[in-house]
Amino acid sequence: MIPQRELFIAGRWVAPKQGKYLDVVSPASEEVIGRIPAANAEDVEAAVDAASAAAKSGHWTKTTGAYRAGFLRKMAQKIRDKKSELAKLETMDCGKPIDEAEWDMDDVAGCFDYYAGLAEKLDERQDSPIDVGMADFEVKVRREPLGVVALITPWNYPLLMATWKVAPALAAGNCCILKPSELASVTCLELAAIAEEVELPAGALSVITGLGAAAGAPLSSNPKVAKVAFTGSAATGRVVATSSVNQLRPATLELGGKSALLVFDDADVEKAVEWAMFGSFWTNGQICSATSRLLLHKSIAPKFLEHLKQRAESINIGEPLEPGCRMGPVVSESQYNRVKSYVEVGVAEGAKLLTGGKRPDSLSRGYFLAPTVFVDVKPSMRIWREEIFGPVLSVMTFETEDEAIALANDCEYGLGGAVISADPDRCKRVSEALECGIVWVNCSQPCFTQAPWGGVKNSGFGRELGEWGLENFLSVKQVTKYVNPGIWEWYGPKPKL
Repeated sequence: MIPQRELFIAGRWVAPKQGKYLDVVSPASEEVIGRIPAANAEDVEAAVDAASAAAKSGHWTKTTGAYRAGFLRKMAQKIRDKKSELAKLETMDCGKPIDEAEWDMDDVAGCFDYYAGLAEKLDERQDSPIDVGMADFEVKVRREPLGVVALITPWNYPLLMATWKVAPALAAGNCCILKPSELASVTCLELAAIAEEVELPAGALSVITGLGAAAGAPLSSNPKVAKVAFTGSAATGRVVATSSVNQLRPATLELGGKSALLVFDDADVEKAVEWAMFGSFWTNGQICSATSRLLLHKSIAPKFLEHLKQRAESINIGEPLEPGCRMGPVVSESQYNRVKSYVEVGVAEGAKLLTGGKRPDSLSRGYFLAPTVFVDVKPSMRIWREEIFGPVLSVMTFETEDEAIALANDCEYGLGGAVISADPDRCKRVSEALECGIVWVNCSQPCFTQAPWGGVKNSGFGRELGEWGLENFLSVKQVTKYVNPGIWEWYGPKPKL
């Protein structure tokens, strides 16, 4: 069972005002393993009011970056201390294989440490001078927190995606309200417990859980919120963007994807197959950046697909808490049914199943789907054009570089893309031609805290991670001082200009 937590508002655990809770269902067993509080608009308003009061008090927003860095480093250490416990809870909650969950916890701790360093550097950058070419004026730039920020996060990387927002937002000095997905909130509530343990000042971080319509919507549309940072579907992203526009507030949106992996005829087939699987089946195929469209050069397709089929069928799929598991269940019954429906659509539209497409014979319960590969796919098919968010890979072939690039770019999304080739010049050309925010060369999916993350087209706008992630949560203020001891004299007989 999972720990029983309430809403975390202004440093206190608070029961939801309507006394309602949501069951936490294990995607591996389909059994109820706990519950989380179900916040509503009243709870959201209480959290926003508390964060607003904290922001105005200045006991977090007016502190130095070095002061804030101390708390971020304490949180990083607590996460390392609790790595095994947190990873287990993550796996129980969302079905992620335990080895992946442990890797995620390392990344969570590293992300807090990284932004602690940037918080300290922020002090050094404060009041940086600008040469405006006039000796009469001294111009400096300040970087200040926005105030209250709403952070709405998904279920595929519950704690890591939350940290991508929480760590830089806290580093910048904002008062944060985190609203994780109702499908995977457990470790985010544990993050609140860690904040309490390190005595993070009250109001710097609140965590509210519940349904999107009941809690997420009133949070993203609250006029006291200075910014919304959202990761999720394009459909919900449009709603969040509309709310932000109506309030004349900025938003960062990291939305869906349908990334392409281009494999050329000079690629090492064995290495490329491994990256094709990792790019599509990692995290049970539930990755916004998944390279779920595979473009193979026609000359290597038969050999590549033979090897891919063999390797996909050898993936260790089963109980995600077992070390060595490489694929667990998808997150929920509704997601399972959604992915299965896409498999049915693919078959109905004329694509051919190379492997998978059903529950593994060895697993009688849980939301498991075998690694699935479609061939004979056409560009008009839904499995090629729409984000499935499950372990489904669609394959097409090409003959020329221009054809491959055109097929890759013919997509409403633009989050990621990848190219595998032994030719460095080709890799450079393709990297520059792909219409996306992230390009991988001779690999797929590596992600680093120090590097920007985000997309174009319907994959959203803005960048997270790296220095860009911090800038997202800062307001830039110009401070201009008149330093000439004499009078300005614009209205005198001899104006200055």
